[in-house]
Amino acid sequence: MLNIFIFIAVAFFFTIIVGRLLERLRMPWIFAALIMGTMLAVYNPFSEITSSDTFGFLAELGMYFLLFIIGFEINLKKMAKKGKFLFKVTFFLIFLEAFFGTLVVHFVFGYGWIISFLVALSFATVGEAILIPILDEFKIVNNRLGQTIIGVGLLDDIVEVIALTMVVALVGSSVHPQFNVGVILVSLFILFALSFGLSKLKKESEKFNFLNVDTLFIFSIFILFLFLGIGQYAEATPLAAFLAGIGLRTFISGTRLRTIESEVKTLCYGFFAPIFFLWVGSSMNVQYVLMYPLLVIIVFAVSSGSKILGSLIITRKEMTTKESVMIGIGTSVRFSTSIIIIKILFDNGLIGDDIYSVVIASSIAFTFFVPVVFSNLLVRWKMTSRVTGPKKQ
Repeated sequence: MLNIFIFIAVAFFFTIIVGRLLERLRMPWIFAALIMGTMLAVYNPFSEITSSDTFGFLAELGMYFLLFIIGFEINLKKMAKKGKFLFKVTFFLIFLEAFFGTLVVHFVFGYGWIISFLVALSFATVGEAILIPILDEFKIVNNRLGQTIIGVGLLDDIVEVIALTMVVALVGSSVHPQFNVGVILVSLFILFALSFGLSKLKKESEKFNFLNVDTLFIFSIFILFLFLGIGQYAEATPLAAFLAGIGLRTFISGTRLRTIESEVKTLCYGFFAPIFFLWVGSSMNVQYVLMYPLLVIIVFAVSSGSKILGSLIITRKEMTTKESVMIGIGTSVRFSTSIIIIKILFDNGLIGDDIYSVVIASSIAFTFFVPVVFSNLLVRWKMTSRVTGPKKQ
């Protein structure tokens, strides 16, 4: 019988081997951990390990580190500079998908309107990081199509903050009903105040440029766990991790910022994140998905269809029809934040394994199909390495 150390070693070896194969298909290598987790959901001879407190704690740290990285990568100044067109496209696409998604979750799965909206809002967000390597490979990062997709992916972080805040507030009041709204609001206020306070200490942060990388890295971890500790009082640890990343980015400047980002990413993606995605996959009810594959197809169709339809409607005056379709397809991809929100709702009993399994299965489908379809259409429609001009009449 394997112990937890051998099990984790096997999981990382699987991730390395399968991850290299996935990269050839232009998919993130870390997705291999989710695949292994899904395999364990079918047959898990190591359930004693994957259900242990130790493994669960490591997986939760993986979730917090992922949220920390996502927050750390948000550039508030760059976000503020995005034009009116990108704001309009972003919020229209997310609104349309959230609207239709809410109807599907409510009427098909039978959940209340609030839960239905949060589930729909979570998978309406964009995982643009998966498409960036493809945009770069085909040399369209800096043209109109590439910049629009990246811009929508950047601005949807605002929606992710809203969704995460709503989920945290709902979870806090559900898991600990003795907590009143005031306690939750005070905790959130402190977290936002600390995050905002770090941004106001920009000049003071210059003193940290004299510190070595190891000390600055430890300081970053201190900030993360300080935020997590405060957030735990109102069951707001996911949001706390997110805000810790945002606050630290505005505090540290220059080359030190890039160095620390690299160090934290190495720790996150090199150890904690694979365990988190393994945990997510192993929590699926594969039998339910196999019994009701039509539900996965419905969620997939509604999600991608809403994005394509919304893109055709909102960008028709500025983009060609083909570009609009590509924006809809590209912004359909999702990965980290949406999965985290769904996992939080599932672990706290706010959703069952029906919608959880369907959403995870559809996320897998999106991650497999969207990059392949997107790449092939770029070549077929001859949209690579060209600067788009005025809209064709």
